[in-house]
Amino acid sequence: MHVRRLWAMPSGRLTVPVGSIALVVMALALTTGCSSPRSAAAKPKSAKATVTSCGTTRTAANVPVNIQVKRGQVPCTTALKVERDYAAAILAGKAPGAGGGGPVQVNGWTCQGFATPVVLRTGQASKCVKGSNEILAILPAPA
Repeated sequence: MHVRRLWAMPSGRLTVPVGSIALVVMALALTTGCSSPRSAAAKPKSAKATVTSCGTTRTAANVPVNIQVKRGQVPCTTALKVERDYAAAILAGKAPGAGGGGPVQVNGWTCQGFATPVVLRTGQASKCVKGSNEILAILPAPA
């Protein structure tokens, strides 16, 4: 491994080769990301933020998804039915926009698929909202 030296300027300041700056920035980013278990991100959420897992169904493209009630009090039978009816509506061509990405009204719920970058980042394929209730269709984690 080649070690670069710091150079002292006549003013007494040290200079760092440009390539080394990137390494320093990455090291700082990695060390600042490592925090104690007491950090804000690690604090447990309140009981109100409980997510209910309801089982599995399939999207209009026949992809398996896990159905979760993210917000509100929605029976799992209702959540699964809404997601199945949403998939059926897309297959029937009831979704506006190219590829069926637009919102669809299903049994009083508004359902919409997420854009591919969101799906890849979060695993969330779609959501259905009715008032303060929210249902998510989430891709299973790769095995």
